[in-house]
Amino acid sequence: MNHHQSHGAIEIDTRLVTAGVVLTATGAVLACAGMAIGAFAVFTAGRRMLRDMDVPPAQQAAAKWQQAKEASRAGVRAWQSASDA
Repeated sequence: MNHHQSHGAIEIDTRLVTAGVVLTATGAVLACAGMAIGAFAVFTAGRRMLRDMDVPPAQQAAAKWQQAKEASRAGVRAWQSASDA
């Protein structure tokens, strides 16, 4: 018995594959350009906001840290005076 099997070859239209690759690459480049423009806009707005602040962020942080330390000391004193009574 002679068994003859035919294997169907997959035929791929290389023009369509090439077009898909080109469109995908173009979309990736456009997406990267969009993200770069958006990041630049956010960075510029942040710099402008910092420049327009009356008190620099480092000075604000130092003041808040000092307030927190004073509040902590006041809490400890209140706790100690309540436990002494």
